[in-house]
Amino acid sequence: MATDAITEFAPAKINLCLHVTGRRADGYHLLDSLVVFAGAGDRVTAAASEALSLRVTGPEAATVPAGTDNLVLAAARVMGVPARLTLDKALPVASGIGGGSADAAATLRALARLTGRPLPAADEVLALGADVPVCLLGRPVRMQGVGEVLLPLSPLPKVWVLLVNPRVPVPTPQVFAALTHRENPPIPALPQGWPGSAAALAEWLGQHTRNDLAAAALAIAPVLAEVQAALAATPGCLLARMSGSGATHFGLYASQAEATRAEALVRQARPDWWVAAAEMLPA
Repeated sequence: MATDAITEFAPAKINLCLHVTGRRADGYHLLDSLVVFAGAGDRVTAAASEALSLRVTGPEAATVPAGTDNLVLAAARVMGVPARLTLDKALPVASGIGGGSADAAATLRALARLTGRPLPAADEVLALGADVPVCLLGRPVRMQGVGEVLLPLSPLPKVWVLLVNPRVPVPTPQVFAALTHRENPPIPALPQGWPGSAAALAEWLGQHTRNDLAAAALAIAPVLAEVQAALAATPGCLLARMSGSGATHFGLYASQAEATRAEALVRQARPDWWVAAAEMLPA
C-alpha cells in the first residue's frame, strides 16, 4: 500500500431536471434526470493505515452522521481497505445535491488510487445509494432507471450556478413517500447539437423539463417557496429550480459576475441560509 495521502474532490450534484417515470415492484422509483456537477463540494483524503478511521472537518462537520449511516465509511468497507480518512465537509446534508453520495464516490476513487485496487462492481456501487454511480462518474449525464443507466451528454455551454439551501433538511425517503403521481412523462428528446449558450440551455430546460419532487418537498418544507422566489428574483438568473429531492435550489447564470453578485444579494438578505456560487463543471 502506498504511504502518500490521496485527496479527491466530491462536487455537488445538480439535477437540472428530475422526472419520476414509474415505480418498480421493489419500491424503487424510476427516474429520468439530467445531472451536472458544480465546482463547490467536499474533499475526502485517504492515507495508509492499519485500521479504518474517519475524521470530519470543515464548516458542515457537525451535521455529518456517524456510525453505519456514514457513506464514507460504508464506501471504505466496500473497498475492503483499512485507511485513515478525512472528510472536509462543505456541503449541507440531506440537501438534494448528493453530498453523501459524492463523498462515497470520492472515497472509492481515493482508495483505488491509494492502493491500486480496482473500483467495486457496478452493483456494489449502486448498493451504496442511487446517486453514487453518477457521482463516481462525475460528468454531465442523463441518468435513468434507479440511477444505474448513465448516458453521457454532449458538451454543455459555460454556465455558472448559485446553490441556495435554507438549512432545513428534507430527507429523500419522506419526499418520495409524499408523491401523489409516480407515472410521469420522461424527458423529451434532447435538441440536436444541444443548446450552445447558457440562455438557450435554461430556456429549453424551463420549457420542456421539470422536477417532479418539487411539490412533495414543498409540502414538507414550505420555506422552499421563499428559496425559489429569492433565487428567481436575482438579476441575471436564467432559471431557478429545486435540485434532486431538495432542499437546495439552483440558479443558472451566464457569467461569474452575475452568479457572484446574486450570491452576495442572497447572503445579505438571508445570512442564515447556505449559499455558494460555482461554475458548472465541464464534461
